[in-house]
Amino acid sequence: MSNFAKRTLTGIVYVTLIVLSILLSRYSFLFLFSIAIVLCLREFYGLVNAQKRARVNPWYNCLGGLLLFISAFLYASGIFPLYIFFPYLLYIVIIFITELYEKQQDPITHMAYIFLGQCYIALPIALLNLIAFPETLSGEIVYYPIMILSLFVFIWVNDTGAYIIGILFGKHRLFERISPKKSWEGFFGGLFFTVASSFVFAYFEPNIPYFHWIGLSAIVVVFGTWGDLVESLMKRTLEIKDSGNTMPGHGGFLDRFDSLLLAVYAVLFYVQLFIRN
Repeated sequence: MSNFAKRTLTGIVYVTLIVLSILLSRYSFLFLFSIAIVLCLREFYGLVNAQKRARVNPWYNCLGGLLLFISAFLYASGIFPLYIFFPYLLYIVIIFITELYEKQQDPITHMAYIFLGQCYIALPIALLNLIAFPETLSGEIVYYPIMILSLFVFIWVNDTGAYIIGILFGKHRLFERISPKKSWEGFFGGLFFTVASSFVFAYFEPNIPYFHWIGLSAIVVVFGTWGDLVESLMKRTLEIKDSGNTMPGHGGFLDRFDSLLLAVYAVLFYVQLFIRN
C-alpha cells in the first residue's frame, strides 16, 4: 500500500472516530479523549526517555493526566463539585515528595519534563470539558458537542487548505527556522477555507451569530498554527521527524493533536468572554 493510501485510510478512520465520539454522547466523548490523553502523554514521555533527558515513569504520569481529564469531565458536567480535583492535586504533591527518594541525576529537569507533559498535553485536553458543557439560562448543565466538533473541523480544514495552497503557491516562508515547508500563502489559504467553513456551522447553529463563528474559525487558525509550530520546535530540539509512528502516514498521536493544544485556550477564552457571557 502506498504512503498516500495509508495516509488517506488512517485519516478517514481518525476523523470518523473523533466525529462519532463527539456526537454520540458525553460518555463516548469521555471514553475516546481519555484514551487520547493517555496515548499522547505516553508518546511524549517515551520521547523524553528515548533521548535520555530524564527517566520519567510514563504510565504513572499518564494516569495523572487521565485523572485530570476525568476530574474536569465530572466537574464541568455538574456531577461533582470542585473538590473532585483534590486527587489530582495530591498527584502533584506526590511528584515533589517522590523526587526526594528517586535519586535522579538532575531532579529539576526530571520534574520539569513531568510537568511539561501535564501542562502541554493533559491540561488543554482536559479544558475541552469546559467548552463541551455550558450552563443554560435555567441553570442546567448540558452537553453541547457542536462547539467541540467545530474546533476539530476548523483545524482539519485549516491543515488541508494550508497544505494545498502551500504546495501550489507557497513561496514566502512562514517560520523557516522551525518549519521550512510552511508558507504565508498556505497560512492565508488555510484561513480562507476555514472561515468559509464557519458559515456551515452558522447555518446549522443559528443561535450563535455568524460573526462569532467567523471569530472562532480565525482564532483556531492562528493558535492552531502556533500549536503546530510549538510541536515542530520540540521535534527539532529532540532531533526527530515525527512524534511517533503509530498512525501510518501521519506520524504519532501528538502530530495529530498539536494544533489543538494551543487552540483550546483561545476557543475557551472566546466562548466564555463573547458567547456565553
